Amino acid sequence: MNQAPAIAHPARSLAALAVREWLRLSRQPSRIVAAIGTPLLIWVVLAGGFAQSADVSSHGAAGMLPGAMSLTVIFSAIFGAISLIDDRNQGYLRAVLATPTPGWVIGGSKLLGAGGLAMIQGAALLPLAAVVGARPEPLGWLHALGALAVMAVFATGLSLVLAWRVNSVAGFHGVMNLILMPMWLLSGAIFPLSTAAGWMRLVMLANPMAWMTDTLHAALTGQAAAISWGWPAACSAAALTLISGCAVVGRRAVA
Repeated sequence: MNQAPAIAHPARSLAALAVREWLRLSRQPSRIVAAIGTPLLIWVVLAGGFAQSADVSSHGAAGMLPGAMSLTVIFSAIFGAISLIDDRNQGYLRAVLATPTPGWVIGGSKLLGAGGLAMIQGAALLPLAAVVGARPEPLGWLHALGALAVMAVFATGLSLVLAWRVNSVAGFHGVMNLILMPMWLLSGAIFPLSTAAGWMRLVMLANPMAWMTDTLHAALTGQAAAISWGWPAACSAAALTLISGCAVVGRRAVA
């Protein structure tokens, strides 16, 4: 009697595929430079250029730092999703899907690998908080790491969902510039909610990236009230993209 092929434990498959993402990054240091260097440069230029602006001075370099961190997370998430497109075009995903590995494990490994890398690269800018005069409370650093983790899950999950529907890297870049970049611009990364026009303020209030950026800003400035408001909304948005990313890959795997 023929026996069914043994199915690897999902946790082991998840870990193995996630580690592959980390190893890939170690061979592509340019990804780290691009993901961290570009937001850092934008932050330095904007903070310096707006230093004498009365409308933005209250936001300041410290207020713009969460925006630089969120942009770092976004860039890293985009690069992680691009690796998914490369894997599909090179036939690697077809080979993985031919195994008994559940489809959700593939999506989960991308989220774990690329999302973890996005969080770490965003957290690499945290020491700058002390340089620009931010004085987080003792738990503020942990709150900031939590906010970066939620942001990484959201950005990576959304990137993966869109990457499954785009066949080329060039096309994916266009889609992400049309979706994620406006979300970042309207997240309070450059100007605070209080200085926005009325209609724009409504858009910013409905923007998930704004909830996460506000939570990160609150963590670095010790505003506990903003943290308590932002966590439920930010975590809900991240959970939605997490489930969607795994579900989309699972459906494609079955198909």
